[in-house]
Amino acid sequence: MADRDRDLCFVPAVELVRLYRARKISPLEVMQAVLARIDAVNPTVNAYVTVARESALAAARRATQAFGRRGAPLPPLHGVPVSIKDLTATKGIRTTWGSLAYRDHVPEKDDLVVERLKAAGAIVVGKTNTPEFGAGGNTFNALFGATRNPWNPALTSGGSSGGAAVAVACGMGPIAQGTDLGGSVRVPASFCGVLGFRPTPGLVPAYPRTLAWDTLSVTGPLARTVGDVALMLAAIAGPDDRAPISYESDTSQFARAVRAPSVKGWRIAWSQDLNGLLPVDEEVAAVAQSALRVFRALGAKVEIASPDFSGMKEIVRGTRAVTMVALQADKLPGWRERLQKDLVRDIDQGLTATARDVARSEMLRSALWQRVREFMASRELLVLPTVAVPPFPVEQPYPTEINGKTLDDYTEWFYLTYGITLTGLPAISVPCGFTQNGLPVGLQIVGRRRQEAAVLRAAAAYEAAAPWASCLPPVLAALAPGATVAPGRTVDTSSLIGSA
Repeated sequence: MADRDRDLCFVPAVELVRLYRARKISPLEVMQAVLARIDAVNPTVNAYVTVARESALAAARRATQAFGRRGAPLPPLHGVPVSIKDLTATKGIRTTWGSLAYRDHVPEKDDLVVERLKAAGAIVVGKTNTPEFGAGGNTFNALFGATRNPWNPALTSGGSSGGAAVAVACGMGPIAQGTDLGGSVRVPASFCGVLGFRPTPGLVPAYPRTLAWDTLSVTGPLARTVGDVALMLAAIAGPDDRAPISYESDTSQFARAVRAPSVKGWRIAWSQDLNGLLPVDEEVAAVAQSALRVFRALGAKVEIASPDFSGMKEIVRGTRAVTMVALQADKLPGWRERLQKDLVRDIDQGLTATARDVARSEMLRSALWQRVREFMASRELLVLPTVAVPPFPVEQPYPTEINGKTLDDYTEWFYLTYGITLTGLPAISVPCGFTQNGLPVGLQIVGRRRQEAAVLRAAAAYEAAAPWASCLPPVLAALAPGATVAPGRTVDTSSLIGSA
């Protein structure tokens, strides 16, 4: 790859849009650079499982030509490359859900979020890897294998939007679409040193959907900057009658929040482990807690406090039972022996759950919400580590213990994100530092209900005070001259501003 192409791969989407309109670069140049980056890096990390090379180049040519025509204003993401998680249907592009059962499936229609991204002018580059049907926090499946962490390819990228996070971290597109139930956007964002945003359920509508009233699984953006998160979120948010929990929102507030970053005078609660919900690796906790100095320096009032998250295990078991039976139980008769073991166990547990079990989980979740609501009434934000552990070996399906304490099942290690999911509150994972082994650690910033703008404003303030977008993974060292993995060192893209 030429040096200029390498640099193009790390220009934020917000800046790409500006440079396009100034005729400094073209969507075709950027798409060619992104595809070259995929060719160079993807064999090592396995983020993309399907690359729509020809359709992406054709769309980039059309986007480039559009700048030479007069007419209606161009849409906000015009010419910006985007990847789509392989759980999300894409018209004419293979969509497998990470399962052998759908290895050759090519949808005839786009899911709603893809429709919106295309309407906003984004260009779909391809599909990113996921665990089978998105079940689990380690991205691997029998069809495509494992997605590897760009900071250490021997380790996991997290999941289930692991491919999306790695694509963004490695410059294989500035923005990516992911989905998040127990933490599937936030966990890989933390492990890969990027940002992942989980919005309030209903802000980003989902269709088609088996469980149209579900408030657990949402779609959200991954990116390398807060500005890019806000740009993408604005493009995919807003109501749609096909999604009954969707609602009206002023999406222009997202960009305004990023342009006016501040937490001055805000009341922020810090919790290391959500009131003893689970053990947290000591080094991870220390790195995340160091972010409090930044918030205090920015004028926030920080206290150590947490809502009571008791009852989590029962809530997870009951709510997960409904989801697994509704979405996956029909696959057992013909595919039991070929499905991932933990997915089969989840389905079986769901099928054996009683109505009383499910009812109790919903009652406990309702009580949890009231406790969290009262807690957040006197605080703007809750901040905590995104994940309780650093990235672990990719061959290990999930951690079985933390700080010597044995974990009960394969979801417990990501309860710090799963707990926030159950509240329905918006949350973003932002990179906040590195372990002694050079692995990224994420900080989870949680806002009040439907207060995405506040979360973005806080994340932008933190980003400005402790920038991380210039930190590149070691897997890219040979491909990005001048780049280092040390925080505070940058890849110089200033030469692009004056280029023809």
